[in-house]
Amino acid sequence: MEKFKKLTSSIVPLPIENVDTDQIIPARFLKAVNKEGFGDNLFADWRYNKDGSPKIDFVLNNSQFIGSILVAGKNFGSGSSREHAAWAIAGYGFKVIVSSFFADIFRNNALNNGVLPVMVSPEFLSEIFYDLQSNSAMTLTIDLENQTITNNVNRKSEKFEINPYKKECLIKGLDDIDYLLSKKDLIESYEKSID
Repeated sequence: MEKFKKLTSSIVPLPIENVDTDQIIPARFLKAVNKEGFGDNLFADWRYNKDGSPKIDFVLNNSQFIGSILVAGKNFGSGSSREHAAWAIAGYGFKVIVSSFFADIFRNNALNNGVLPVMVSPEFLSEIFYDLQSNSAMTLTIDLENQTITNNVNRKSEKFEINPYKKECLIKGLDDIDYLLSKKDLIESYEKSID
């Protein structure tokens, strides 16, 4: 995984509430067993017509909105526990998702795949969507070390919570296996001490 400390990026707005994992990646795409190509099918039913052509009114098909941060409405990632939803988000190129609420399983799957879910207050989220109306190129800054998100239009910041273990993994660019391997000497030392 890539190391993550601080990111400033323009945003892709998805002001829709209750986005579930079947909307993020429809079930028909779950046959694959590796992460390749999932970004192409992110929000497939919202993004493409039945003939495969792009729906011009969907945000991912609008060249005005590009960036590494997806800003979504309340309750993002509910539904089934499919990790494929996090694969699709990461595969598309999003590094951060901002919402006022995340389903717990989705939050963990995102973190396990190098995507940082940033939960903000409903008021902070509303201000992002409001400021976007007058500045489509607005940016947010995510500072993982200090656990802050800053709206660079109105300069307001808010703290966010993250599991300390997952924070360390993201900062160091480690998945769970890499983290264990980084502790190999400690593990071997402990094993010797109990012999």
